[in-house]
This record gives sequence, structure tokens and C-alpha cells, in this order.
Amino acid sequence: MKFELRATARGLSNEELLADMRRVAQILGRQTVTLAEYTQNGRGHCSTIQRRFGSWFKALEHAGLQPSRSPIGITDESLFENLRIVWIELGRQPSYSEVRSPLSQFSVGTYENRFGSWSNALQVFVEWVNSDETPEPDVSSRQDVALRPLTANLKRTKREISERLRFRILVRDGFACRACGASPLKTLGTELHVDHVIPWSKGGETVENNLETKCSRCNLGKGNAFDV
Repeated sequence: MKFELRATARGLSNEELLADMRRVAQILGRQTVTLAEYTQNGRGHCSTIQRRFGSWFKALEHAGLQPSRSPIGITDESLFENLRIVWIELGRQPSYSEVRSPLSQFSVGTYENRFGSWSNALQVFVEWVNSDETPEPDVSSRQDVALRPLTANLKRTKREISERLRFRILVRDGFACRACGASPLKTLGTELHVDHVIPWSKGGETVENNLETKCSRCNLGKGNAFDV
């Protein structure tokens, strides 16, 4: 038996990545390819392609391929968005038996049919959640990130917190308010927000070490009162 390392797509150009997507579609004899199919047959991870082109569907469009949908018209991203919502509702990773109505819009069988197994679905979901992650500045403290000079020539992060980044912060903070510990796992109806520690308007960046989970009461009480 010959052992070989799997080739990576990180060093490939955009056109080479698109060509590899077309190659996988040709192998499958179809005009499209799903995230799971590329993970199994492609030269690298689908998250690399998502970071390059913004989303899997945009990459398919650039490659001249059709949007990837199941026979009943469910997109990969619809399945992932549903799983993200279920995860937030539970405040933890959902189990196999919990992925059903009314909590989940889709059954666990839908995920198994698309990705081969429930564990594969979770793995590809995690890649999707992390696919919009951008490298943070190499700084030694949260204050360094927040107190950058506000100059016209300095490229800043966007003020808006993406749903994927918000989800990562909630998971990191254990779905609990960092100020008072309130959590929907402890008290039904607790609303959690993800917000900047140092406000964006005061120079704070939209990066993980300047974001934290707060319950609605603590977050609305803070407002934009941070003074620098």
C-alpha cells in the first residue's frame, strides 16, 4: 500500500481552483458539484474556495457550473443556515435525534442523504462556518486592536458582524452573557447579542478578540458609552 499526502488547494490560482471544480463535476457527470462532493473528490478543502470567491454558489457561477441543489431544491447553504439556527436555539451542538421538526426545518435524513452521514454533515458545516474568517492583526492585546488610529488610509474591518462570526463568538462564549452569565440554557427566553467590546465608532475592530456575548439587558445598558 502506498501512502500519499492529499494535495492542497491553497497554492492554486483562482482559475486552477475553478478548473478543479469543473473536473470534479465532469467526474460526476453533472453540471454542478456540492460541497460534500468536492470535499470527497477535489484537490483541497471547499473552505479555501469559499474564502477566495465569497461563497460556494459564487464559485460555481465563476466556474460556469449550475447551483448545487438536492432533487427537491434545497441548497447546501440553506441546510447550513438551518443547522446554525438549531445550534443557537439549543446553545450547543445538536444531537442526531434532535434534528427534527419543529426545532429543525429539515430532517437528519436530509443531511445524511446530502453529506453521506450526520458526522460528515457536521464537519462540512464547521468548514462553512469558518469560511468567512479573516486573519486578525498580530497584536498582543485587545486594546491594541481597538485603539488603532482612525486615519483615512487605514483599512478597517466592517462594522457589521456576519452571522457566521456571530455564531463562532456564541460558541466560544458557551452561549452565555460574559457580564452576568445569563444563558437561554438556564433561563428560557434569554436573548443573547454579540457586540464590540470597544465600539466600532471608537476605533474598535470587528475581530474575535474585540467581540463578546452579552444578554440583551447588559448589552443595551452598555450602549455606546465607552470613552477613549
